[in-house]
Amino acid sequence: MPLTYEELGTLMTDFAFRGRVKVAALSYADYILGEPANVTAHNTRMRWANETYQQPDMAAQKIQSPVCMEPSVKELGANVTDAELQTAVETVVNRLM
Repeated sequence: MPLTYEELGTLMTDFAFRGRVKVAALSYADYILGEPANVTAHNTRMRWANETYQQPDMAAQKIQSPVCMEPSVKELGANVTDAELQTAVETVVNRLM
């Protein structure tokens, strides 16, 4: 059963969940930093990856709410698997870039 708005609102500010979002964001930033320069939107992606490496807490805070709106997170909340959370983070970041 999907989370209620109240539960989602709480998850959007949950510090432990933000830690998981931060790890997923740093993992994606690491991937982007290693990709070839001919990838579409490479400069934008590199800028995001570098900013995330420099200020991971701020990056996680910026994307935590939209990540909570991804279908797997809306359904499972903090019980979302690391793999599902990674997909949700990457989807949000790609949408924002």
